[in-house]
Amino acid sequence: MIRRLLLLVLIMATTAFLGELKMIPFGDSFRFSLGTAAYFFGLIWFTRLRPLETGLAVGVFLLLFRSLLTAQTQGGAFWEYLPNHVPAVVYYLVFASFLTLTDLRKRLDRPLLVGAIGTAGDFLGNIGELLTRTALGAQYSFGLDTVLILLLFGSLRSFFVVGLYNMLMIRQVRALGDQQKEQIERLLLINSSLYEEGFYLRKSMRHIEDITRSSYDLYKQLKTLDDTHARSALSIAEEVHEVKKDSQRILAGLDKVMRQETFSERLTLVEIATLVAAANRKYAQMLGKQIDIRVAVYAQLTTTRIYPLISILNNLVANAVESIQTAGTIGIEVEHRQDELIWHVWDDGPGVAPADTQYIWQPGYTTKYDAEGNPSTGIGLSHCRDLAATLNGELSCIVGQGLTRFRMVLPARSLVEKEARPCASI
Repeated sequence: MIRRLLLLVLIMATTAFLGELKMIPFGDSFRFSLGTAAYFFGLIWFTRLRPLETGLAVGVFLLLFRSLLTAQTQGGAFWEYLPNHVPAVVYYLVFASFLTLTDLRKRLDRPLLVGAIGTAGDFLGNIGELLTRTALGAQYSFGLDTVLILLLFGSLRSFFVVGLYNMLMIRQVRALGDQQKEQIERLLLINSSLYEEGFYLRKSMRHIEDITRSSYDLYKQLKTLDDTHARSALSIAEEVHEVKKDSQRILAGLDKVMRQETFSERLTLVEIATLVAAANRKYAQMLGKQIDIRVAVYAQLTTTRIYPLISILNNLVANAVESIQTAGTIGIEVEHRQDELIWHVWDDGPGVAPADTQYIWQPGYTTKYDAEGNPSTGIGLSHCRDLAATLNGELSCIVGQGLTRFRMVLPARSLVEKEARPCASI
C-alpha cells in the first residue's frame, strides 16, 4: 500500500513538472506536453497502479498545481484559475477510462497494439478536453486539421513511450539473462565437484564391499577354531557393512542433487571449454595474477558427459593458474581427428621438470605448498587420470619448448553416449 502510494505521488509530480514543457497550438490554455508521456509510461511500467484511480489523482493534482502556479505568476487567488484547468482533469479521466476498457496491461507483449491504444486514448482525451473548454466558453474549430494535429501528437507521444518501455525491458531481460547464465555456470561447476565426490565415493564403496567380504570370510574360517574371535570378525564385518550403507545413502543424496540441478542434458565442447576458462579467469584475478586464458576448439560436437569433462579441465587449468607466478598464458585446445578427440591444456609457467613426469600421477605427489609450508593433497592429477579412464581416455604430460602440456585423448563415442549414473540401492 505504501509502495503504491509512493509510486502514485511520483507519477503525479513527474506529470506536473514535465507538463510545463509544452506547446500551445491553438493559442490558449490547451497544450501538448511531455506530462502525458510521463503518465502513460508510469501506467505501463508500474503495474501496481490502476489506470482509473491514477488518472483521477493526476488530474486533480494538475488542477491544483497549475492553478497555484498561475496564481503565483499572474497574481490573484488560485481558485479563480480552477475553471481554466478543469479540462485537464477531463483529459486524464477519459484517457484512463479508455486504457481501462481496452485492458492495456494484458497487451504489453504487443508493442504496436499498445502504441495504437495509447494514441487512441490520447486522441479521445484531447477531444474530451477541447469539448469541455468549448462548454466553458472557448472557441475551437473541429476541422480535419485539428484531428490530424491531435493524432500526430498522440502517436508521437504514445510510440515514444512504447519504444522507451521496450528498450528498458530488453535491457532488463538481458541483465536477467546474464545473471541466469552466471548462476547456471556456477551450479555446473558445483555439480562437477559433486561428480568428483561421487566418483571417489563409488570407488571407496567397492573397497568397502571387498573389506566386508573379506571380514565375513575370516569369520567363517575362525568359527571352526575360536568362537570368540569369530564373533569379533563378524562384528567387524557388520560395522563395515553399516559404513557401506551410510555411503550408499550419501551417494543417493549426491545423485539426487545433481539431477535436480541439471540445466541442460547436452553442452557443446566450446561451451564447456569457455565455462572452464571463465571460471579460472576469475580465480586468477582473485589470486592477483594477470593470466590470459585462450580457448581454441576445432570440434563441432555436443556431449552429455558434462561433469567429468569439466572436472578434468578445471583441475588442469586451476593447476596452471597456481603454477604461474604473476603473469602468463594458458591454452585450452580441442581437435577432432577421425574417431578421437584430442584435448590440450598448456601453460608457459615454470612447468613440470622432465624427471618428474613419471611421478606426478602418483597420489600424494605435490610440488605446491601454502604460505605456512603445508603441502597440498597431491591427488588432483591422479584424480584427473582416473576420470579420463571413465571416459575410456588417456591423460599424459608433455614437457618441452618452454611449455607444460597435458594431452588427453578420448574416443568421440564416449562423449556422445548418454552417461549412466547408477544410484546405489539402500
